[in-house]
Amino acid sequence: MDATTNALNWFEISVSDIERAKKFYEEIFGITMETQDMMGMKMAYFPADMMGGKVGGGLVEGQFHKPSADGAKIYLNANPNLDDALGKVEAAGGQVTMPKMKISDEIGYMAFFMDTEGNAVAMHSNG
Repeated sequence: MDATTNALNWFEISVSDIERAKKFYEEIFGITMETQDMMGMKMAYFPADMMGGKVGGGLVEGQFHKPSADGAKIYLNANPNLDDALGKVEAAGGQVTMPKMKISDEIGYMAFFMDTEGNAVAMHSNG
């Protein structure tokens, strides 16, 4: 790894109910997630242009995936303003655990939420 590569190349959010989790993330971000069964796991993918060097990831229900509020945090892209997605979290069945907070003028804003599966997840936006 060097400064010209992404530090992250794939992420998976563990879920216990793929359909419930898919509905939650589709609702808060206004996206459509494609689903697939792979290697005994159920997966739903966030939109990404993998051929363009963009980082991709998805939701995974499987034997080795257990939702948790502990551990690593991922920051999902909520540009241009995370107020839009964060404002949909509770209506979609999640819980805002840290409201939108300014990091700095250069970096932007962040917020934390619990999804429908019990995962602590973050959002980031420039505005």
